[in-house]
Amino acid sequence: MSRRRLLSAVSAATCGLLALGGAGAATGSDYTHSTVVNDTSEGWVPHVATTEGQPKPIALTIAEAGDQMVVGGRFRTVENGTRATQYSRDNVFAFDADTGAMNTGFAPQVDGDVRSAISDGTSVWIGGAFRNVNGQPRSTLAKLDLATGQLDPDFNPPFKGARVSDMELQDNHLVIAGTIPKRLMSVNPDTGRPTSYIDHAVEGRLPNSDSAQVFKFDISSDGQHLAAVGNFTGVDGAARPRMFVLDLSATGSTLSSWNYEPNGISCTSGRVNAQAYLQDVDFAPDSSWFAVAAFGYMYQNGQRGFQLCDSVARFETGNLNPTQPTWINYTGGDSLKSVGVTDRAVYVQGHSRWLDNPFGQDSKGPGAVDRLGGGAVDPVTGKALPWNPVMPQQSGGYQILPTAAGVWFVTDGTRFGGRYHRGVRFAALP
Repeated sequence: MSRRRLLSAVSAATCGLLALGGAGAATGSDYTHSTVVNDTSEGWVPHVATTEGQPKPIALTIAEAGDQMVVGGRFRTVENGTRATQYSRDNVFAFDADTGAMNTGFAPQVDGDVRSAISDGTSVWIGGAFRNVNGQPRSTLAKLDLATGQLDPDFNPPFKGARVSDMELQDNHLVIAGTIPKRLMSVNPDTGRPTSYIDHAVEGRLPNSDSAQVFKFDISSDGQHLAAVGNFTGVDGAARPRMFVLDLSATGSTLSSWNYEPNGISCTSGRVNAQAYLQDVDFAPDSSWFAVAAFGYMYQNGQRGFQLCDSVARFETGNLNPTQPTWINYTGGDSLKSVGVTDRAVYVQGHSRWLDNPFGQDSKGPGAVDRLGGGAVDPVTGKALPWNPVMPQQSGGYQILPTAAGVWFVTDGTRFGGRYHRGVRFAALP
């Protein structure tokens, strides 16, 4: 998902695409891009770096914080863009969004993975799998001062041992998702206490899969809809396997009748965790549609063009009972982990080798195009765009964040567009 809301501010089947319904043009954008971004990353962007005796460093999340960016993940060391200077950082750091200069005052000590972050330009909320921040008990969710990195003592959520994997600020509520109670809920951004704004029972767990949870969600720019994906089977007693939509108002939320029945069918992968295969969702800037990224290997027999296995697909917000996606672009058996939508492109990343590959099965089928680590898809046609930075990755990228100046990518990879960029990349508009 893309975190765009700051509290203070703020068509017939082809080889590469199964065009399954009429789609209007993508006409709006939080950040109006005149074109697709560059396929190389800016050299001033900091990197996460290896630390002797520590696991491989990974960037998991990135957030706008006024004129800065905040990155969370699993790392102990950060390098500047030229790799000449290193900084000790415990799983989170901040830097200037235009120059890459490190925020030297922001160096909180977080003892576990930071999987989600959001900021209003003054404070930073972080969520993840940590238990202590700056030597003080603060499990799962914490609020920090952007200038000093100090823990806000008044923000003390009641979580113990859970994990937060996504969050957004909306209507003076902090909406959070993960393995927390209820899987998706809202809390007061000043105190961390639960509120009734988002208050639903997300139920069930898919067999032979990982923990019951909401992986990612996105709130539409008009503030009227929330779409969530993860490992669950229903909401408030209604069957909603792997994905649901909420209708939002200024005072609360209700479960939408939106449902896509093929989400109830498992992909062909037998690997544990793959059963909960929907990984990320992002609304179009005009709120009229959203894109979903998925892994899970291949679709079942007879389900090509219906199941979302190892693909990115578009759905219309107003179509509450879709029988097929508007379009679906398959990788041919490789995972897509994150998606970010602008008015010009649907950006995806994972450990893909191809796009436009509905007939490939762990192979390059007719019409497929090479897209190592991800690529970009035309929002209207669903066909792969020429944009191809070549970004080899292991598991894959964890977040894509469009901004006014370009698009940010965070990942477990080390190269982007032929250059070394470990963990954090920024592809600017030309």
